Amino acid sequence: MIKHSFLRVDEVAEILGISKSYAYKIVQKLNAELKEQGFITIAGRVNKQYFLEKTCYGAAKEKEVN
Repeated sequence: MIKHSFLRVDEVAEILGISKSYAYKIVQKLNAELKEQGFITIAGRVNKQYFLEKTCYGAAKEKEVN
């Protein structure tokens, strides 16, 4: 079964410790980058893997899991 591969805006806001309105801007920016690369995006959600790669949380989360 596929685990959730997208983060919602409220999850992005919580992870980064920012307001929901600023989280929307970040999600829009990341989705615009993905669209330029030819990917299909979903408004209000961002690919979890891409989000983690683009933030410093990717490396930290991997260390916590391992």
